[in-house]
Amino acid sequence: MMKPFLTTSHGVLYDADCLDVLKRMKPEVIDTVFADPPFNIGKDYKNGYNDKVDRDAYLAWCRTWIHECCRVLKPGGAFFIYATPELAIQFASIMEEKLNFRHWIALTMKGTYPRGKKLYPAHYALLYYTRGTPRVFNKVRLPIEKCRHCGKEIRDYGGHRNKMNAQGVNLTDFWTDTSPNRHAKFKVRPGVNELKLMIPERAILISTQPCDIVLDPFGGGGSTYQAAEKLHRHWIGVELHDSAHIKNRLQESYSLFPVEHEPFQFEDLFDHEDKQNPVLRGIERKDMSARPGTSVS
Repeated sequence: MMKPFLTTSHGVLYDADCLDVLKRMKPEVIDTVFADPPFNIGKDYKNGYNDKVDRDAYLAWCRTWIHECCRVLKPGGAFFIYATPELAIQFASIMEEKLNFRHWIALTMKGTYPRGKKLYPAHYALLYYTRGTPRVFNKVRLPIEKCRHCGKEIRDYGGHRNKMNAQGVNLTDFWTDTSPNRHAKFKVRPGVNELKLMIPERAILISTQPCDIVLDPFGGGGSTYQAAEKLHRHWIGVELHDSAHIKNRLQESYSLFPVEHEPFQFEDLFDHEDKQNPVLRGIERKDMSARPGTSVS
């Protein structure tokens, strides 16, 4: 079995290729998948990753990891993919093969610019699919929006303000109160875009209960794992290049040592080596000798 780079009281992070980890996992063991994959637009991640390859090769790779994520998803589980609208169209057609559509969530994009003969781009997409009927669907409520200058409520809600829920308004599939990029002072990788914590946090709140298991196959800056720790969900993470940055981020925010409750038995989510394909066993032995793991638990 692959040795983790990091274990915490709630989760486990692998310093590896996501497909190497996914193919070792048992089917139907994950409650929610949240994925923010590379977009193949030539972005500089400052780690040597090539973000611009042949389009057909990129989409074939995406089909593989999306299908693997569908395979490990429990019946009733949720699958979220964050992407540009152009990519979301491609990803949705793949997800439709295995899952049921729930929402195309639009997140406002601030600070962009016109791009040729196109409309001004104003949103990113967060695809939300489930494997059949959702096992968990929690209604998330937001505080009633107020003017930052005068402090008064912005909307009158048609004169029915007194009949509204005291906990706030229901979250819709149009998110105007967030941005796609984490503020520079909170980034763990200077000069690299990182997803704002609110985005995976809401996906987790919608689709899981405490101690459910969240999988994010593209760790990046670690936003999903921080959200899972904060919300007391178990998590499986994979990151090929920036695991050390994720470790530092989690150490700054949380105590990573196990607490007194039952530790997360992540080993149970994986097939034993004697049941694996010989090729995968060879990959594992190579990884184990080339990349020593780091555990803080």
